[in-house]
This record gives sequence, structure tokens and C-alpha cells, in this order.
Amino acid sequence: MRQRSLIAITAALAAGALTLTACGSRDDDGGSDSGNGGGGTTVVIGVDAPLTGDLSALGLGIKNSVDLAAKTANKEKHVEGITFKVEALDDQGQASVGQQNATKLVANKDVLGVVGPLNSSVGESMQKVFDTAKLVEVSPANTNPALSQGVDWQTKKVRPYKSYFRTATTDAIQGPFAAQYVYNDAKKKKVFVIDDKKTYGAGLAATFTEEFKKLGGKVVGTEHINPESKDFSAVATKVKNAGADVVYYGGEYPQAGPLSKQIKEAGAKIPLVGGDGIYSADFIKLSGAAGTGDLATSVGAPVEELPSAKEFVANYKNAGYKEAYEAYGGYSYDSAWAIIEAVKKVVEDNDGKLPDDARAKVVEAMQNVSFDGVTGKVSFDEFGDATNKQLTVYSVKDGAWGTVKSGTFTG
Repeated sequence: MRQRSLIAITAALAAGALTLTACGSRDDDGGSDSGNGGGGTTVVIGVDAPLTGDLSALGLGIKNSVDLAAKTANKEKHVEGITFKVEALDDQGQASVGQQNATKLVANKDVLGVVGPLNSSVGESMQKVFDTAKLVEVSPANTNPALSQGVDWQTKKVRPYKSYFRTATTDAIQGPFAAQYVYNDAKKKKVFVIDDKKTYGAGLAATFTEEFKKLGGKVVGTEHINPESKDFSAVATKVKNAGADVVYYGGEYPQAGPLSKQIKEAGAKIPLVGGDGIYSADFIKLSGAAGTGDLATSVGAPVEELPSAKEFVANYKNAGYKEAYEAYGGYSYDSAWAIIEAVKKVVEDNDGKLPDDARAKVVEAMQNVSFDGVTGKVSFDEFGDATNKQLTVYSVKDGAWGTVKSGTFTG
């Protein structure tokens, strides 16, 4: 077994992006003129995310952050002769809808890049559509390793689609990172593992479980829940009877909040730990007082603590978006900016105009994109994965998420 190490970088307690609110308005049809541009040719950046439904808090943060990137590029005339516009489509967190949206975005010849989606299961349904059309896709939130490294990623990494990139790190890192914290820092030795059977949740729970066992921890129970349900009393009773001192949940906040509450109501006064899918202010609303002490890991360092993010935070607030940028705002901005940088390279290499095969050229250019972004250094490895491997542990305290520990995981 290879020894893995967790390197702590910071232990500051801070209020998260999740509490940020601003007054203003958004474009309800999903479109955006993205401000005054550089004139000439219009390039559309597509967005696919859940803009309605249970996960809309995260989805709207993604959409708004992409919109801000496009407006910024236009204001600065970052790509001479190009005006960026945004077309945002609602996937409702459903793979079938995401696939339809991918087809719609491909059909719009002005779309040269897409930011999204949120869910790994939706990303899985869109990849082939985009790749066939040579249309670049940059997800700020997909974390399942198979999307970039193939289904056999644990034994043999093979990149399935060259048009797929992401600015979020993967669950191959996030799950073990959480296990390291739970076992070594929180000193929890007996875990009950629950997942929602979806691509993201099941994959995350699996990588957590593997590392937790390697460290010497004991899995005292496992369970799968129906993500359409809100009644988890039977599972909560199993958790209590198992004698676990911690619960790890692979899934998202609409289920995690009620699950945490019902586990405590059943008499198991133990923390629930999850991944970036539960790192939302809405988790705290749904779990209520029972959520105090619960933990979540999320990609990257806290945006508010990064000097590189100060301008983004200020500009987002000044733009007047009604919704917070949430967990993936900085990554969404950086995903959009990566597309903008790739377009810039393609235009500059073609005497200041877009070539006929612009989409294919943008895919090629994306592989070598490198810049200092909101979330730190943005670049991609041979699989299209983010080279930034930092993660953070957050805890619910006084009705808000606070930073507990940031670090990088190496294995």
C-alpha cells in the first residue's frame, strides 16, 4: 500500500460564499447579452446546469459566474473583434435533459464552448454529443474520475473524450481526502456509509470507503437511499443500531439535509460528512439545528481566503445577481475564462478572425490553456483534469459553513 499524506495549509474559520446575497435581477430566459463587447463576431458560451428544482442554488451560481466572465471579457475587449454572449440551459439535474441540451447547444453554430454541467451523471450523458461535434466542455463541478480517465481509471487510465475538461478536482482525491480528515483529525473510527446510487454519490462513497479501511477504520454499515425520497427514518434507525460514530454520505444536499436531521432524531448524535454536493447554504436550511457539527469537503480553497478571488467577489456583488455564487462560482468563472482564453488563442493564430473549424481549434487550444484564475492556477493535465488538487474541509457552526482545514492530497 502506498502511503498517502494530507498537507494542511490553513485552519482559518470563515463565513463561506454561501451566505453572500446581492440585490438585482437576472435574465429569466437563461440568455444574456453579457454587456458591451469588442464588436465584430459573436461567440456564444453555453451553460448547462440545474436552473430550477432542488439543485438550482448551485446551478444559478454557475450561470451567474459564467455571465460575469463574459461581461468582463467584453468590457476589457479581451479578445479583439469578439463579443461573448451566454446561452444558459436548464438540465433540472437530469441526465436525459442534459443530453437534449447538449444537442441544442451543438446546433447553435455560434457556441464555441460550454460550461457545465453540475452533476457527473449529467456530464456522462453529454460527453459523446459534444465530442462528436468537437465542441469543448469545461465542467466546474463534475468530480467522478471516470469522465476523464475512463471506467477502469483505478487500474488503467484512458481518456475517453478529448473535448472534455474540468476545473474541479476528482473524487479519486476528494473521497480519500475526507477519509484522512475523518480518521486522523476527527478521530472517528466507525463509519456508516450511505449513498444515493447516482454516478457522483456512489463513486464518492466508494473512494472514501476504500481509503477509510486502509487507514484502519471500520465500516459498520452501508445503505443506499432513493434520491426521490425525503423519509429516511428506516436508514436513520439502522445508523443508530450500528453504533457508528460518524456517517459518510455520497450524494447532494436536498437529501443530505433531511437525512442528517432524521439521524439525530433517531438518537444517533453523530456528525454527517459529505462531499461538495452537500456544501451549500441550503443543506443548513434543510438540516436545521441538527446540522451543527456536520462536515463537507469541497474542491479548492475557500474563495474568500484567496487573494486571487477578491476582484471576482467584489465584481459579483456589484453586478447585482440575486443568487449567491455558491460552491462553484469561482470554478465556473475560471471555466468560462478558459474558454475565452482558448478562443483568444485561436483568433490570434488566424490573423484576428475565427477559422472555419473554430470548434476543433478551440478544443486543441484548451489543452494548453494556462492562467492565474479566481481559484488559483488554471491548467489541465493529459486527461483534461484540473492540475489544482487542493480541497477544503468545512463544518457547520452558528448556522453557516466555516473553514476547518485546507490542503492537498497526494497518494
